[in-house]
Amino acid sequence: MLQQVPLFAGLERDEFEQIAESMFERHFMAGDILVKQGAGDAGLFLVDYGEADVTVDGRRVNTIGSGEYFGEIALLTGSERTATVVAKMDMLCYMMRPSDFRQLVESNRTIAWKVLTAMADKLLGSLPKPGSDPPTGNFDALR
Repeated sequence: MLQQVPLFAGLERDEFEQIAESMFERHFMAGDILVKQGAGDAGLFLVDYGEADVTVDGRRVNTIGSGEYFGEIALLTGSERTATVVAKMDMLCYMMRPSDFRQLVESNRTIAWKVLTAMADKLLGSLPKPGSDPPTGNFDALR
C-alpha cells in the first residue's frame, strides 16, 4: 500500500519496511472523525479498508476508500488540516505521525533525499506551464 503514495515514489523494499515499522494501526467506527478541518499534527493516513467522507467547510468534496491515502503534506509540515474526514463505515487505517516521520528521515539520508525529490516533482507538476494562463482556485492543498 505504501507504494501507492507518491511521496514514497522510488523507495526500495527495505526503505518501505522502515516506513511501515514507523506506522501504527488505527481502527475507526462509522461516524468517527479521523481528522478535523483546522486541526494539526495528525500526519499520514493509509486506508486499508472502509470509506470516509471528506468535507471542506461542511460541504462534501470527496469520498476516500481502500488503498487511498491523505495527509502527506501534513506529514511533512504538521500543518493544519484543510478538510474534515469522517468514517462512513468501520475503517482500518495505518498512520504515521510527523514526529515519527521526522525521526525516520533524520536517521536515513537516502529516504530523506527520495522524499525530497518526490515533493519537488509534485510541486513542479502543480506549477503553471510557461505561456499558460495563471492558475485559479484554492491552493491550500499546496501548504
